[in-house]
Amino acid sequence: MRRNDYDVTDSVRTTDPAAVGAEVLRIYRGIYNGTPVPELERAFPDTADLYAGRHPDYQPCDTEYHDIQHVMDVTLAMARLMNGYDKARRNGDAKLPRDVFVVGTLAALYHDFGYLRRRHDHRHRFGAEYTLTHVSRGAAYLRRYVSELGLDSLAPIASRLVHYTGYERPAETIRVSDRLLRRVGQMLGTADIIAQMSDRCYLEKCRDRLFPEFVLGNLAGRKRAGSRSLPHFASGAELVQKTPNFYQGALKRLDLQLARAYEYAARHFDGPNPYLDEMRKNVTYAEAVAADPAEGLRRQPPSTLAPEVKPYPKDLMKL
Repeated sequence: MRRNDYDVTDSVRTTDPAAVGAEVLRIYRGIYNGTPVPELERAFPDTADLYAGRHPDYQPCDTEYHDIQHVMDVTLAMARLMNGYDKARRNGDAKLPRDVFVVGTLAALYHDFGYLRRRHDHRHRFGAEYTLTHVSRGAAYLRRYVSELGLDSLAPIASRLVHYTGYERPAETIRVSDRLLRRVGQMLGTADIIAQMSDRCYLEKCRDRLFPEFVLGNLAGRKRAGSRSLPHFASGAELVQKTPNFYQGALKRLDLQLARAYEYAARHFDGPNPYLDEMRKNVTYAEAVAADPAEGLRRQPPSTLAPEVKPYPKDLMKL
């Protein structure tokens, strides 16, 4: 049986940045004939330090849904999609340059960095309060970080790629002139969707973790005036009940705006696409337990937050 802290293949522990990093590096070396990649060898420990609160400028991650497991799951999916792209290339198709693979992986690692708060941030109690602006915050940090790694020419594009994971800008309006880089952006947006929706504890995480983040981010609880264009949820149970509708919208986004980049996962696995299979299982189960999500959802997602992180106030779940 698949474990709650492992990927869709039950072979990589997604709560362990070192394990995910080792698998991504293995994929990279398979594509680029063992070429060294010091940028990624540094980036995985750096990401782990940031989320654990070991960085002098940032507090530890306090968003239980958008945590280190989610980041690692997305990064692993992204590497697999890029590998699938390489395996699917036909005569005349451009090979993914080594630096582009690196930047695509870095964008996945830092796509949700914007939820982390600075040490001196006294305006916000929780990182989830940045829900509506986290993509832009992450993009700004990633641009600086990519330059710090010596990839100055790709720093601007890295910051744009992150926007493929958000809804601040429609994917087709993101300014990426290079066709191959646009495809990488579509892979990143795809990885973000298929990784989280195929998580074995996806429904429990939506009910118990994503809903309070939405409350803090003004996407749930009491509806704000002037927020008609934003999604709105009254409870964690409603979030689960609306999962089938969200799934249909996600499929449309995957097919149209992100141009079916999920098909590269099947090429990576030489046939099956476990991400889509696990997504369908979650949606089917959401339909089965819609009448009483409290009774039907009993899996225990792993806890990845640092010991010093304060839990969300319990009254957030009662709005």
